[in-house]
Amino acid sequence: MSKEITNDTFLKAARGEKTDHVPVWYMRQAGRSQPEYRKLKEKYSLFEITHQPELCAYVTRLPVEQYDVDAAILYKDIMTPLPALGVDVEIKSGIGPVISNPIQSVKDVERLGELNPEEDIPYVLDTIKLLTTEQLSVPLIGFSGAPFTIASYMIEGGPSKNYNRTKAFMYSEPVAWFALMDKLADMIIVYVKSQIKAGVKAIQIFDSWVGALNVEDYRVFIKPIMNRIFSSLREENVPLIMFGVGASHLALEWNDLPIDVVGLDWRLPITEARQMGIHKTVQGNLDPALLLSSWDVIEERAKRILDQGMEKDGYIFNLGHGVFPSVNPETLKRLTSFIHEYSSKRK
Repeated sequence: MSKEITNDTFLKAARGEKTDHVPVWYMRQAGRSQPEYRKLKEKYSLFEITHQPELCAYVTRLPVEQYDVDAAILYKDIMTPLPALGVDVEIKSGIGPVISNPIQSVKDVERLGELNPEEDIPYVLDTIKLLTTEQLSVPLIGFSGAPFTIASYMIEGGPSKNYNRTKAFMYSEPVAWFALMDKLADMIIVYVKSQIKAGVKAIQIFDSWVGALNVEDYRVFIKPIMNRIFSSLREENVPLIMFGVGASHLALEWNDLPIDVVGLDWRLPITEARQMGIHKTVQGNLDPALLLSSWDVIEERAKRILDQGMEKDGYIFNLGHGVFPSVNPETLKRLTSFIHEYSSKRK
């Protein structure tokens, strides 16, 4: 039995429906910028937090309680399902995910296992159930990394600035590349469907690094697999969001996918995106760096983005990427309140 969602503004906007105010949530709203979280991190690693449902649920719901945002996003890492496939991944402080057995050949791809969510990641499902049956009155967003972004870590062995190895592998080993894409697509579909079954009400797919590809390569090497993933997830009847960084040139490609919401980073103005032909709900797109500015600057920029977003129904306010650790939580609280007040007067 799910706890009743008393604020469904985010879900309505994701479906392109009219809302009383513009809904808002922030990528990375749970975690690094919150003093309560930093205190937890003195005692527990990210791995330990995500493996303890009570603790993970607390971190997930904290921004809802503190900022009054219209949705929560499950606190976890995009690497969470990879150990089940046989990927030896470690989250290193100050570096990010580091993989000791990178993919180098089709044989490496063939060796990858499969994800069984109930056996491999029960703690994720238990966290979702706890949040959606007892704790949240706003929708919970689940998520997964996309095949290109996950593959980039698996091939590079960790974070990269230019993804040269990943792209070289894609160009020179097409058989291995498409085998890897299929393997990751299978994992993502199973992973996301298990999150939905456990109680999440929307899904965001993060293709954080796919902006490294041009449009032609995206159409050949990525788009068919994204179509397969989203077509399968479409059956679950929850809003689907696509997001990447530095990928404005791919926004129209995403608009073609069977998704509900196109997430924009700060490089592409909302009005321009719609003029290009994006007709789905748009999410975004305040530059997170602005959160370190004075309130006058933040308010003026937020107002400009809201004015563009509210030109049509189907708009969700967010940042163009995640919250920085140095952002003051009070700034996010004040911004949320401003978005709600300003948009409700304009509606």
